Amino acid sequence: MLSIRRELVDAIVAHARKDHPDEACGVIAGPEGSDRPERFIPMLNAARSPTFYEFDSMDLLRLYKEMDENDEEPVVVYHSHTATEAYPSRTDVSLANEPGAHYVLVSTRDEDAYEFRSFRIVDGEVTEEEVQVIDGE
Repeated sequence: MLSIRRELVDAIVAHARKDHPDEACGVIAGPEGSDRPERFIPMLNAARSPTFYEFDSMDLLRLYKEMDENDEEPVVVYHSHTATEAYPSRTDVSLANEPGAHYVLVSTRDEDAYEFRSFRIVDGEVTEEEVQVIDGE
């Protein structure tokens, strides 16, 4: 199960809406071994595409160096789908290389609502998990 603060959910959704019609992407880092998402890090979709996301390799290198220095790890890896449901595509599954991370997908296909779902992706196997949103912490 992913336990995540409401402000982080709101930040992910706001980033997805801001970058729409392109896919948005980013990471929420947390203390190593904690499974606690804490630090919101929106990233640039280097692909600038409505159907695909790609982290810029230099930005990603800087991010991992920074997380390493702070004893952090990627707890949540998120991106948006702009025209389809919030479910990992074959490409998303093939790119999932953080077996301990929660992979969050947000669908912004509906202007007035959004889908927010979380998955574990390990060795190509996708498992949806419950999301517990924590208010006021």
